[in-house]
Amino acid sequence: MRSLSLIGLFAPAFVFASSEGVSPKATDLFTIAGFPISNSILTTWIIAAFIIIGVRLAVGTPKLIPGKGQAVVEGMAQGLRDALEPIVGKQMIGKTFPLLCGFFVFILLMNWSGLLPGVGTIKYGAHGEWLEAIRPANSDLNTTLALSIVSFLAWTYFVLRYAGVKALIFDLFGNKANRKEIGWGMWIMLSFIFIGVGGIEVVSIAFRIVSLSFRLYGNVFGGENLIHAFADPKTLGVFATYIVPALAGMLEVLVGLIQAFVFTLLSAVYIGLICNHEGGHDEEEHAH
Repeated sequence: MRSLSLIGLFAPAFVFASSEGVSPKATDLFTIAGFPISNSILTTWIIAAFIIIGVRLAVGTPKLIPGKGQAVVEGMAQGLRDALEPIVGKQMIGKTFPLLCGFFVFILLMNWSGLLPGVGTIKYGAHGEWLEAIRPANSDLNTTLALSIVSFLAWTYFVLRYAGVKALIFDLFGNKANRKEIGWGMWIMLSFIFIGVGGIEVVSIAFRIVSLSFRLYGNVFGGENLIHAFADPKTLGVFATYIVPALAGMLEVLVGLIQAFVFTLLSAVYIGLICNHEGGHDEEEHAH
């Protein structure tokens, strides 16, 4: 008979942590229509439901004169929009902001989920063994990889939809030098260099999926294991077992915020590098 152990529901995650740390592999809890549902997926669903329900309860029906909840949500969204607008450009901010805002809020809450009571302490009983029912979603590489793929696909869509294939090819391989100033000979030599640099840039773009996912995963997974290691009485002693993990938890709050903003910022930078051009590529080509 399956059951949930609620002993850690109202206790901080680090109180029941151990030096074993967080497993790199998520644990499958059950299946739906033949698809396995892991503890990290369950955490992701909980966070998504929390965002949807929380925003709906805070905002309700949007009004011209906002209430307290609507004012708080709009103020936070406006602050994030103001930070991202110079990067993606005024023409693209309205199109990209829903995605970028979703990235920031979703990743931030998932980063902080490991510090919430119950996460990492609620156990799921099945077949004579106790499995971790809920784990920090971003401590699972599958979650961060999925976020990186979504970011890459979004970059592809926005670039092709609003900049175009021609602008993308010119940005990667085009000769940006002024032919009238340097002459034909130097311009042709530089063209081969730009083509080579474009090839390196293509590899760099493809590698973004790996860099985005591993950066986020490494910071969250490392932080979770750090807290577990500090929570072992054999490591620090009984008194320090409660003090040091608390300090580490405060550090993880800051790290979670920074990593959520870094992921969002990099996604915005990748889009803005091609879509946010003053005057556009066409004017540059006419100038040549």
